[in-house]
Amino acid sequence: MPSRHVSTVVHRSANEVYEYAAEPDNLAHWAAGLTDAPIHHDGDALVTESPMGSIRITFAPRNELGVLDHWVTLPSGETTYNALRVIEHPEGAEVIFTLRQLGASDADFARDASLVAADLERLREVLEG
Repeated sequence: MPSRHVSTVVHRSANEVYEYAAEPDNLAHWAAGLTDAPIHHDGDALVTESPMGSIRITFAPRNELGVLDHWVTLPSGETTYNALRVIEHPEGAEVIFTLRQLGASDADFARDASLVAADLERLREVLEG
């Protein structure tokens, strides 16, 4: 199963990028591939509408390592694991999303990578504003 690492460099500190990206209320501002709708808290999970329908998102606990891994439960009940990291970079921070092809066609995998890249670019634009 192929994986692809999609990343962008943000000219802000890794801590600033992590704190912004870790705040659930900011997701709609930069993660349109996931959601651009209001987010509701349901215990440790976030519930929102997405292009796929109603989804539940559970993030790894806040940490000092820049780990923003999250699990997305789709309307079908299937849960996908998404690795997302913010690491230090000589020019600020690098945000890295690991995308796995799973059962997607090559065309869908390429489209998903493009959507992730657009989300990371939006995050960069918001933070460098």
